[in-house]
Amino acid sequence: MIRTSAKDWYRVRKLGNDITLIDEPQIKPFYRCNIWHVRGRDRDLLIDSGMGVVSLREHVPLVTEKPLTAVASHSHFDHVGCHHEFDTRLAHRAEAEILAAPTRRNTLAEDYATDQIFEQLPPAPYSSETYAVKAAPVTGYLEDGDIVDLGDRQLRVLHLPGHSPGGLALYECRTGILFSGDTIYDGPLVEDVYHSDLTDYRASMERLLTLFPRVVHGGHFPSFDGRHFTGLIEHWLRTHDKQEVVYERRL
Repeated sequence: MIRTSAKDWYRVRKLGNDITLIDEPQIKPFYRCNIWHVRGRDRDLLIDSGMGVVSLREHVPLVTEKPLTAVASHSHFDHVGCHHEFDTRLAHRAEAEILAAPTRRNTLAEDYATDQIFEQLPPAPYSSETYAVKAAPVTGYLEDGDIVDLGDRQLRVLHLPGHSPGGLALYECRTGILFSGDTIYDGPLVEDVYHSDLTDYRASMERLLTLFPRVVHGGHFPSFDGRHFTGLIEHWLRTHDKQEVVYERRL
């Protein structure tokens, strides 16, 4: 398989609201993490950091322009590969042990990081057989209800276990923007990895159904609006219940 160059590994697209999507276009869509950069007055926010096969700091200057807080939505390999490059690293405490001591197994790299996930391979010396995430111990914990403050922007932390024990989403109430991690996105959801829990997943989906986001930026696949967000959740709940359920929505 052909290898791509480091300078061509990342793609950067500005979406408005001072939000930039960074991704790795040579990874196939199902495995391709959305890396979200949010510009703030006092500091910037990075939600997830991709596979880490090419340096974000070296090849995406945007992430070095201001003090930056790197948040891990969870600890799977496709989301935290470059977290070690940043000084401020926040995550839920349920993911902290993996981030401090990642292995090919506990980050899912052993099962998923193969040559088949790529359109073109990362630059040498990358090898799927030996690829592993570098340790990036958290420098602070995020709990449900915490606020990530960028000066002129505040994002509320939602702890949403199910896909993984410490899964997080961030919700900017003022703009109605939800960064939903891997709990909900417009594609096949992963519910069956070693630390997934369907009971927790159901509770997280029911909680999300009480929100009214204007736009949702997920951990994978394209962004979508609030109506589609509600439809995706209701479909998931029906599929897992095998029956129609009406939920009372509340703010």
